[in-house]
Amino acid sequence: MPLPLDNTYTYCIPPEMEALVRPGLRVIVPFGKKRYYTAIVKTALDDIPSTSYALKEIFATLDSTPVLLPSQMKFWEWMASYYLCRLGDVYRVAVPSGLKLESETVVYCNHIDSETPLTIKERLIIDAFSDANSSLTVSRLERITRIGNLIPLLNKLMQQGIITVSEELKKGFVSKKETYVRLHADYRREEDLTPALSQLKRAWQQENLLHAYIGLAEPFSANTLPKEISKKRLLKVTGAGASVLDSLVKRGWMEYYGKETSRLQSYAATLQPLGKLTPPQQTTFNEIKSVFETKQVCLLHGVPSCGKTEIYLHLVSEMLEQGKQVLYLLPEIAITTQITSRLRHFLGDRLRVYHSGFSDAERVEVWCELVNRRAPVVILGVRSSLFLPFTNLGLVIVDEEHDTSYKQQDSAPRYHTRNAAVMLAHIHGAKTLLGSATPSIDSIYNAKTGKYGMTSLKTRYGEGVSPQIHLVDTKELKRKKIMKDNLLSPFLQQKIDEALKHGEQVILFRNRRGFAPAMECKSCSQTIRCIHCDVSLTYHRQRNRLICHYCGYTQPVPDRCPACEHPEMKWMGFGTEKIEEEITALFPAARTVRLDLDTARTYRECERILTDFGEGKSHILIGTQMISKGLDFERVTVVGILNADGLMNFPDFRAHERAFQLMMQVGARAGRRDRQGVVVIQTSQPEHPLLQMLQSASYEEMVSSQLNERYLFKYPPYSRLITIVLRHRDETVSDENATVYARFLQEELDESCVYGPFSPPVNRIQTLHVRHIILKIKLSQRTATVRTVLENVYRRMQSLPSFKQMLVHYDVDN
Repeated sequence: MPLPLDNTYTYCIPPEMEALVRPGLRVIVPFGKKRYYTAIVKTALDDIPSTSYALKEIFATLDSTPVLLPSQMKFWEWMASYYLCRLGDVYRVAVPSGLKLESETVVYCNHIDSETPLTIKERLIIDAFSDANSSLTVSRLERITRIGNLIPLLNKLMQQGIITVSEELKKGFVSKKETYVRLHADYRREEDLTPALSQLKRAWQQENLLHAYIGLAEPFSANTLPKEISKKRLLKVTGAGASVLDSLVKRGWMEYYGKETSRLQSYAATLQPLGKLTPPQQTTFNEIKSVFETKQVCLLHGVPSCGKTEIYLHLVSEMLEQGKQVLYLLPEIAITTQITSRLRHFLGDRLRVYHSGFSDAERVEVWCELVNRRAPVVILGVRSSLFLPFTNLGLVIVDEEHDTSYKQQDSAPRYHTRNAAVMLAHIHGAKTLLGSATPSIDSIYNAKTGKYGMTSLKTRYGEGVSPQIHLVDTKELKRKKIMKDNLLSPFLQQKIDEALKHGEQVILFRNRRGFAPAMECKSCSQTIRCIHCDVSLTYHRQRNRLICHYCGYTQPVPDRCPACEHPEMKWMGFGTEKIEEEITALFPAARTVRLDLDTARTYRECERILTDFGEGKSHILIGTQMISKGLDFERVTVVGILNADGLMNFPDFRAHERAFQLMMQVGARAGRRDRQGVVVIQTSQPEHPLLQMLQSASYEEMVSSQLNERYLFKYPPYSRLITIVLRHRDETVSDENATVYARFLQEELDESCVYGPFSPPVNRIQTLHVRHIILKIKLSQRTATVRTVLENVYRRMQSLPSFKQMLVHYDVDN
């Protein structure tokens, strides 16, 4: 069931469906008193099991062939087991919404006398109905009336006979229909059509349109006249108006008909051959193939701009020639725009793109195409593409494998795409290639211990050279009052000015959106905080509002301190909006654009910003970590990282690893071709060992120092981390239950592996008080054993009355 439930459920198959129902099919089943859901058949039993209750019957079948393959079910079960979630959680995120029909409560308004006594809220409900809206769903009714809990009011109106309520299935995926045109049956033979054309001599527009149709449409056979063409294409090519074509249809010469068409884009241009690999690339390509002879997973450590994508393409080409399918994973939707256009030239219609930037109907079509066609194809996608129904998977490529966006954070299953991709490939007997200029320490450790194979590519493509990295001491500049109010150091301003004069482009990086992260009183130092979360509100100048980035709460900017009534407030820190304001003042002739969650909330907006920058329509790009994701801009020669300290000084044992990766990736956007780029890093601690390693590009030294530190404290990769997250509206209840939970865990597990409970840096989110318990699990300990312990402890906790309102989830490999 697409619900967060552990169990599978037994239903009776009606006699008329016995020959139809089999594993992998979708069926509509009643669940609870009134609801209907799209369930997936896991097992079909020959004998009806003995139960103490009457079995409900399957309501309907939705498929003639399975939409879920046995390999997918195996992958789902592994994910639910490893990431400590329920099978229903996996189903809910894995399958596109268009394939999951479910019922919704629909309210019908009966005839009502205008004199019937009603309360104000009841009248609001009735007024929401009109002749055009004789029925409304409960969710729609809530939006119209803005009444929070409608159920008690609806029950009262039902008892009075004013409304009736029923459960109806939502409409799911609908095939796209397009209007096509063809000759009427009486005129499809040449001998019938020729004399008829003479009757159109005076209607010259209709005659020209008909002649154009004959020239465009495909023939049935050698002696049969035109077959079909879409109405849209015919009118576009001929330039005729729709009324001309309508006239031909009315006179009986032609006829319209609907035809099911694909929403997926087709590629009609001539495919380009693959480019020849450079000698270093060819050597790396051969090494990867050699690794695959003995290992299932290969880690490719290639310096920025070394041509990893070209190597991927040659591996993909080999797989397609063998009739295999390929999954090409990227961390962010933003990168898919550039990669898609590049791959399309070589792959054409053998490339399918799958991510949430496309409509649900388009994703359903990709899913059904993979199930039904089973052809060699390349799927380019993000996290969700792991769940597609592959039938002959040969290779999984995880590009930028270090990227934190690969980890699902918000809802179960909280899986890591890289690790899940390795398991997916294992289930299909496929190979996995992990690629990055800054591989994760976990992957490097797996390669060093022999679990993965590894190869390196240390030469940049063509004449490219690594950018120069300059560390600017902002603490000293501020002490000398050179950088008192400015965000950009004089050195960075100089480099930007030089680049713009030469017609080059600039990228400025600050991993914080908004204008200022906090607003503080000049008198009492009080900051304006969110009423729902334990964080300060961020000022967004474009909206002139204070906004919480955790729950979305907003409020107007106060004109005085809420605590002491002092009239003067000041902004603390800076975000991308403030950088944009300063850049516009310093370089008014340059066109500046910003790429963050405020300016690019949709895939199309992000695509537009990146395309314009790539085409040179804008000169300076300011952004958050969205700009670090493997983008390729040949005109960029200067990159500025405005605050390195904020990346390093973070309470996380992976902070230095991630800071190094992020700064190196952002810096790699400079000088992607034959011109050497410049990277300017502003910091108050230029002598910091991590920055010294970054300046000398000593990635191996950083990895070695981090591994030594993690070994001392038994952090991954020397252990597995599981964070137990407990939330409750009452802080005391959270503390008490978290303490008991930790004690129960210590009784079941070794005390040395249970840490906490403790409050995270942000300990209240959306009115819920958050407590964490961390488990450091030995690598030798089996996942199934840990899961059993956690299930036992959870059952013990459920005996406590106060625990029943607690929200609990597990975050594995967080």
